Formats: sequence, structure tokens, C-alpha cells
Amino acid sequence: MVRHWFLPETPDVLAQLSAQAEVTVAGMDAFAAWAAGDDGAAQVVRDSEHAADARRRDLARSLRIAFSTPLPQEDLFALSELLDAVLNRAKDVVREAELLAVVPDPHVAAMATAAAEGTRSLAAGLAVLQNDGAEPTAAADEAIAAERRMEKTYRAAMGELLTDPDLRRVVAQREIYRRVLEVGERIDAVAERIWYAVVKEP
Repeated sequence: MVRHWFLPETPDVLAQLSAQAEVTVAGMDAFAAWAAGDDGAAQVVRDSEHAADARRRDLARSLRIAFSTPLPQEDLFALSELLDAVLNRAKDVVREAELLAVVPDPHVAAMATAAAEGTRSLAAGLAVLQNDGAEPTAAADEAIAAERRMEKTYRAAMGELLTDPDLRRVVAQREIYRRVLEVGERIDAVAERIWYAVVKEP
């Protein structure tokens, strides 16, 4: 009788997470381009968000069948979900700006550029999750620093709005500023989870 031996599946889940991060970086670069005045980049943001969703689903399926993973499945799933929220929020900003007929100003452009920089730092950290803890956490710290730059820009932008007599513009612009800052908050959440995943490993 011939016996069939089935080896457990070992999909490269870290590579899949990095693939999701790469698509997210492309989408966030497009977000920064849109905020700088490239209207055509808005569609790239939307397309990238859909592509990142597909990568996230692929990773989730792999986590379900993987016999073992280099990091706890819970951490990998959480990192993927939190990363997904970054590009989701960026897409929401683009959609809301279009609905409110708000043209991105220099403050939005500065925050979006910082968000793209922070996302690249996240991708760098996710790519070296298995390395010495100093590497991924240093990249996470760079992402957190980018979010802090966004906060600083946000405060300056909100201060300027206090002098604007156009109430409608103030309300619409304030909403866009707040939405962009939410992108930074999602970046911060991924960075903190990288710290958590690395620090709790023995």
C-alpha cells in the first residue's frame, strides 16, 4: 500500500504582508501626489486601496492554513488589518474632499507627504520583522515621527482657520484636516503594533 505524506503548508506570510505594504506605499505616494495637485492620482489611490484589500485577504487565507508562522498569527493579522486602515482613510479623504469640493491646500499637502513618508517607514519595519528588534522598532519610530509632523501641521492649519471669515470654507476645510490627521493616527497604530509584536517575542 502506498502511503501519501502530506507536508503542512508553509506560505510565506511575511512576504505577503510586505506585498500588502508595498501596495499601500504606492497608494500613499499617490495620496501625496493628489494632495499636491495631481487630480489623476485620486484614481490611483482608489485602485491601490482595492489592490491592498486583495493582498490582505490573501494573507488572511494563508494564516488560516499555515502550519506555523514566524510570528504569532494574531500579530500578523492585526498588522495587516491596521495597515489596511491607513489606505482606507486616505481614500476616504479623497472622496470627502471631492464631495465637499475642497481643493487640497499646502497644509493638506504637507500632511499627506508626511503620511507617505510614515507609510514607507512602516513598510521598512514590516520587511525586517524577523530581524533584531532594533531594526523594525527603529522604522516604527520613524513612522511615529512622521505622524508627529502631521500633528504639528494640523495645529498650524487649524490656527489659520480661526482668521478665515468664510464659515462654509472653515467647516469643510476643518473636516478635511481632521480626516487627514486620522490617516496619521492609523500609521501610529501600525507602528505601535510593530513595537508590540517585537517586544513580546522572547
